[in-house]
Amino acid sequence: MARADLLCELIRYGLVNDSASFRKAAEALCAEERAKQHTVLAAKIEELLKNSCRPITRENPNSPAIIRGGISDQSLFSEKIPQKRLNHLILPAYVRSTCQDLINEQNRADLLQSYGINPRNKLLLIGPPGNGKTSLAEAIAEALMIPILTVRYESIIGSYLGETASRLSKLFEYAKTRECVLFFDEFETLGKERGDVHETGEIKRVVSSLLMQIDALPSYVIAIAATNHDNLLDKAAWRRFQIRLDIPKPTRSNLEEYYRFFEKERDFKFGLQPSTLAKKTLGISYAEAEEFALSVYRQYVLSLPNDNVKEITERAIRSWQAQVIIAHKNQGGVETCQTDL
Repeated sequence: MARADLLCELIRYGLVNDSASFRKAAEALCAEERAKQHTVLAAKIEELLKNSCRPITRENPNSPAIIRGGISDQSLFSEKIPQKRLNHLILPAYVRSTCQDLINEQNRADLLQSYGINPRNKLLLIGPPGNGKTSLAEAIAEALMIPILTVRYESIIGSYLGETASRLSKLFEYAKTRECVLFFDEFETLGKERGDVHETGEIKRVVSSLLMQIDALPSYVIAIAATNHDNLLDKAAWRRFQIRLDIPKPTRSNLEEYYRFFEKERDFKFGLQPSTLAKKTLGISYAEAEEFALSVYRQYVLSLPNDNVKEITERAIRSWQAQVIIAHKNQGGVETCQTDL
């Protein structure tokens, strides 16, 4: 049976002749029925929507200012068809198993709902930058065969009173019309602690609106938030997410596994054992490891046919280590990387 709130929205928008909002509510109803495996009903609703040629001539005076200001729904996010796969990511065992549980719950949502239970759909990823939070969100979307919508803060955050909350509302309204992963990178940008005395009342209202919108998401929309600064998040934000996962920096064995995978995928050898590479680049993030491996491979391709892969790899290690030393000096830190070539 269709959700009561969607049916009420259909009636309300129909009575005030708000065609745009009526259509979005109908699309949301269609997506929910499809998620419940009610394919016949979903197909009928979809056919009615496609065959409707009625032009939208009336603008609801109560609609958010972002439409009147010329900002479209699609400008609030970037949509991507996911490519990364879960089995290609190097993850701690508990992270992989938890994500697989989430995917299984979503794939069998109809069974869970027949018992009065909804699948989990809110995931918070915590950890330093460059270690796979964005890739993991994309891999979950790929496993579920749905698009990933990454929130664009430059379009969401407005300079006028109430503008940001209105745009957030429009973003969530759109997300509810389809099965998707709604991804908030650097979630602390919006989900800041409301008790911070340095923040304005407007920011606090935005956080309150954001948390209510997350609460109201239907189970077929998977909200994934990623943050490097979990200490900045509002305490209430933590409770909105049923799953909270720490994504750590790679260990030495993780890096060794990554370099082996890179060699296999590219049919290429670094000239040094992956275990040696892992030892000499320990402390690197996955994003940095990828850039390091690609830089070696790039130089290898450019040097063909007179290549010396070992020499190229050793040169790349020295270059990376020099960059790390400079970065640590600028930050007042202590250098810890391996330097024995």
